[in-house]
Amino acid sequence: MKRTAEFTREKLDYLKLLARQYPTVQEASTEIINLRAIQNLPKGTEHFLSDVHGEYEAFQHIINSASGVVREKIDELLGSSVPRSDRDQLATLIYYPQEKLEEIERETEDMREWYRITFHRLIDLCCLVSAKYTRSKVRKAMPRDYAYIIDELIHTHFEQNETDKRGYYENIINTIIDLDRASNFLIQLCELIKRLAADHLHLVGDIFDRGPGADVILDALMDYHSVDIQWGNHDILWMGAASGSRTLVATVLANSLRYNNLEVIETGYGISLRPLSVFADEVYRKCDVSRFQVKIAKEDEGSLTERDKLLCARMHKAITMILFKLEGQKIRRNPCFHMDDRLLLDKVDYQAGTVEIDGAVYPMLDTDFPTVDPKDPYTLTPEEDALINTLTRSFRHSEKLQRHVRFLYSKGSLYRVYNGNLLFHGCIPMGLDGSLLSFSIGCDSLSGRAFLDYADLTARRAYYNKPGSPERQFGMDFLWWLWCGRNSPIFGRDRMTTFERRFVADETTHVETKNAYYTLYNDPAVCEGILKEFGLEGPHCHIINGHVPVKSKKGESPVKGGGRLIVIDGGFCKAYQKTTGIAGYTLIYNSRCFRLVAHEPFVGRAAAIRKNWDIASTSQILDRLERRATIEDTDNGRRMQEQVDDLLDLLRAYRSGAIVEGHKT
Repeated sequence: MKRTAEFTREKLDYLKLLARQYPTVQEASTEIINLRAIQNLPKGTEHFLSDVHGEYEAFQHIINSASGVVREKIDELLGSSVPRSDRDQLATLIYYPQEKLEEIERETEDMREWYRITFHRLIDLCCLVSAKYTRSKVRKAMPRDYAYIIDELIHTHFEQNETDKRGYYENIINTIIDLDRASNFLIQLCELIKRLAADHLHLVGDIFDRGPGADVILDALMDYHSVDIQWGNHDILWMGAASGSRTLVATVLANSLRYNNLEVIETGYGISLRPLSVFADEVYRKCDVSRFQVKIAKEDEGSLTERDKLLCARMHKAITMILFKLEGQKIRRNPCFHMDDRLLLDKVDYQAGTVEIDGAVYPMLDTDFPTVDPKDPYTLTPEEDALINTLTRSFRHSEKLQRHVRFLYSKGSLYRVYNGNLLFHGCIPMGLDGSLLSFSIGCDSLSGRAFLDYADLTARRAYYNKPGSPERQFGMDFLWWLWCGRNSPIFGRDRMTTFERRFVADETTHVETKNAYYTLYNDPAVCEGILKEFGLEGPHCHIINGHVPVKSKKGESPVKGGGRLIVIDGGFCKAYQKTTGIAGYTLIYNSRCFRLVAHEPFVGRAAAIRKNWDIASTSQILDRLERRATIEDTDNGRRMQEQVDDLLDLLRAYRSGAIVEGHKT
């Protein structure tokens, strides 16, 4: 491209700043060469997960295996020379090096020989998975204590007749074994292989709820080398609770009690529920709590006594009634939410035992509400007010929860555009005619990308603005709207019918109508329109989202819109697997193709380690690229090209005399 010989004042000022970093023609030229070399490397593998819902064992296995990428590399390297049973053991060793190594040490007589063989295989595997990266990037990924040794081993090439190099290589391995560092070195090698198998992880929402280990998952994500998160509705719920929203604290507790999932609250985050249990046992002791029995999984049926179950039901009803009151206050405080139809406590006729919903009257299954004043149903009693304040302080003062929520804010967003793909958890709210829905919730009629940008900013104000400020209060209210508001982009329904499901038998009142997006996304033109709204055009651009489990057992496909949209919520959560028929989808996007992986239920960590069982998976190539994608084709590659262009301008400035080499001002 022909360039002019003169620079604007602004451009020259910028180039002078750049000259401080590259003060000579040689240094600028060297950086251009480095950047252009990197641009021609294959793009790294991206790994997509969604809706893990606290199922930490399955999550960790999928992360450790990179959805089968590690096993593929083992088979590629050793498939023709090593028996399957040995390859199975090697895969398990890489996934769970500490635990598997302890088992092998108990069962193997000659550990020295085993280490020698295994080190050779692991080092060869390191070479294979590191091939697409620069040596500098691989070195940075290595454990500090062994970086020099591993670098030497994976870059020492020798032929059969080159005995000096072979001896050098073998001597390093023998010395590691002689110094009793073999186990530690092996674990570090396994961690490096997993680190290099997937370059970047996308978690497309819903880390929390249903499963017991959301905190374990977040600890793992915080240690992961490169990750982004698109907030799901259940994540927003916990973010709001941690921000100090009393309504969302009540919602977290009601959901957790409903599904007997208190471990993450009490053990994971150290939040005591004793104040709630004492209150519920006193105030709801003589109440009908039959509509608030907790759901208990078959494997947990023996874990609760009848007295425990009764107390949980009382706690569940107590916090749910507090929740309904707080939700009513929030709706009245924010008429812009347009949710007055969800004000139902004041529609209850206590004498008749009925409730009016959308103009129709229904008999109620329960009107035993000892804390509700029919004349003022949305006001908390002094005891309820004190209780919810105490519980909210516990959420605000949980150091671990606050650390996790700060991570969600720093690594997360409502949506992300990354390497030509649009990632979000729920939906882009649309009308039946395919138009983008407009919202005026603290803003002037925004839709599509503009509204999601506004919603993202408002969600952050809930956590970062000054406590007690109007901006923070509205931010917390807005988080609740994102959780359950009409056509919210991460809820995607017209209403949340929790009240009806608890108190009304007529199931027509339980319906939560999905946004039109969930029908229209089968149309390729609609998907292409959404992509264009977010600045994406081209044959290999996709929408990737989760939120609604794909009912695979009924023949539903996760691929929508002629391949333009991929839903990767396939039932990670055990509670959904009867509906979906599988245990989750994940997506792999490497330098050659997009590949969708469907997973069978995980047998459990202990069985996987003991029997070398992997998650049974099937993969399907969705979109094969015409040529191998390089870093030049990625967002990072485009940023590199901007750097190259600036450096070329700097070279011209040096050569034209506009800037003098070595100039520091």
